[in-house]
Amino acid sequence: MMKRLALTMLLFSTTAMAQSPAARVAGDAKVIDRVAEASKKDLPDTVLKRIVNEDIDLLRGKRTDGSYEHATYERLDAGRKGSDVSVQARKDEQLQRFEIRGGWVYRLILGSPSRRMFVTRNRKVYVDRVELEFIPQGSSATKHETVKVESWLVPGSVTPVDFPEVARQATARVFARADKETGYGNLELTLVEAKVVDNVDSPYAGAVSALKAAAKAIDANDIPSIRAMATRTYNELAPKTTVAEAASGTVEVIASPAEANSGIYNELQAIEDLLTGSETERRQGVDRLHQLVRKLRPTS
Repeated sequence: MMKRLALTMLLFSTTAMAQSPAARVAGDAKVIDRVAEASKKDLPDTVLKRIVNEDIDLLRGKRTDGSYEHATYERLDAGRKGSDVSVQARKDEQLQRFEIRGGWVYRLILGSPSRRMFVTRNRKVYVDRVELEFIPQGSSATKHETVKVESWLVPGSVTPVDFPEVARQATARVFARADKETGYGNLELTLVEAKVVDNVDSPYAGAVSALKAAAKAIDANDIPSIRAMATRTYNELAPKTTVAEAASGTVEVIASPAEANSGIYNELQAIEDLLTGSETERRQGVDRLHQLVRKLRPTS
């Protein structure tokens, strides 16, 4: 428990003082490398994966509405959100309305499953139309569009309905009825989520690519690859200044995140060692951790 607390403080301290997204992520990359180096069969994969995903969002410039400064949503399948509905048969053949909502989607798929239950076959369903209400990517205005389907969906068939644009917020309303002769049938409504794609002109494209590879390596518990991708991320982001430029005064010399926080980093390494020792050493580690927290506490 105390070792985990020390690790958490280590991650916090090396990022809290960073002045830019690049510096913060570069600092995180050094931490990820050190944690991976020290890990045996106790790699904290959940924490590391969360840090990597947060850093990817940071470099992409994620906004509060879910959009990005350096990335866009494209019509590529990144996930699906589904809902199963039961369409009843009515003597007056009145249409029923079914609704599904989602964010950052580009397609609705209407599907008629082959079977209603484990052994009972599904029945056909008539879909009259689909009404789309959505806010496009990069816009704040709500748009509406009606797509005529006017056909029977037989068991095992699917019908895609595309949104005109990738939708930041979307509602799809499906109007359908079952065959009054054969009885009710089931319908699957599925929204296809768009994939985030980094812009080719993103200043952080290389680092994001390395972080995505690091995430896969974490899932596979591949320590060498985690360390390699962490090093690549750091090298992509760490400030670089030539001796000639520094001497001429044409650029400002900036210390790397690791150099700027080396004292804190070393202190936390010492604390971590104490927390894995004897009872007396653990108490010393806790005391030093409290002192470090007080030093890092921001002034109002």
